[in-house]
Amino acid sequence: MLAQAVESYLAVRRACGFKLKSQGNHLRSFAIYSDRKGKDHVCSEVAIEWAGLTHSLHQRARRLGDVIRFARYISAEDQAHELPQAVFGSEKRMRPTPYIFSQNNIQRLVQAASQSGYRTLRRKTYSTLFALLACTGMRVSEAIHLRFEDITPDELTINLSKFRKSRLIPLHRTAVVGLEGYLTHRRPYAPFDDHVFISLRRKPLLIRDVETAFQTAVSKIGLQPSVAGKSRPTPHSLRHTFAVRALETCPDSRDHITKHMLALSTYLGHSNISYTYWYLEATPDLMRKIAEHCESFVTGGQP
Repeated sequence: MLAQAVESYLAVRRACGFKLKSQGNHLRSFAIYSDRKGKDHVCSEVAIEWAGLTHSLHQRARRLGDVIRFARYISAEDQAHELPQAVFGSEKRMRPTPYIFSQNNIQRLVQAASQSGYRTLRRKTYSTLFALLACTGMRVSEAIHLRFEDITPDELTINLSKFRKSRLIPLHRTAVVGLEGYLTHRRPYAPFDDHVFISLRRKPLLIRDVETAFQTAVSKIGLQPSVAGKSRPTPHSLRHTFAVRALETCPDSRDHITKHMLALSTYLGHSNISYTYWYLEATPDLMRKIAEHCESFVTGGQP
């Protein structure tokens, strides 16, 4: 009975646009576990016991959270289903302070990528990719799924990326020149594949390919983790850096800040503007400006 209810729940939520890949696996596992325990309804004790089978406290909270949401849905039709309490705490982790590149280190990273590996195409692929991530703030997943048709003379089209959203990203003329130069070498290499970035296997890049090439370049230029080793450079750090630099250019007035944050949130494809505000704590310069404005306001100055 629970297995059928799980599939019904997943079908309804996926019809609303949610993918629920890991959540679906969790709930199917929970249904099997409950069946072995002789339970055909959600039982709080069994749910907590099942969620506790994993070692990580955060993972326990996530697994139990999936069951709680499922139980809320299914109990609307049958109140025999129990609603477990979130005994493992919040599912949300505190977001770590992002690693922010200096302009010089971005240039060094791109240069190192252009000299890594023994194949010319590989060098051009990763140096172009890292430069594009840095100047546009795209997600890595968005960049590796780009197709030829997504490139126009002055912008990129991001189709159904994270959260199933599409958006346009304007390109500076230098970025256009860089892409055109890369495509001149790339097109003959795999003429029957229309992905912009490809590997030496003549197939679209994988996330792990990008991470490996990135760490090779980072090691080559000797970048070290920041904030006492708690923040290390990753490919996504280029997106973080773009967002922080964009915020640093924001005018000081309240109206300008509001419009700037909304525009940046839309540009980055964030599902919630709170994700954009998180970047305010990313650099000492931004925090110092916030502190100075708060002090001015408290002492009678203008905010």
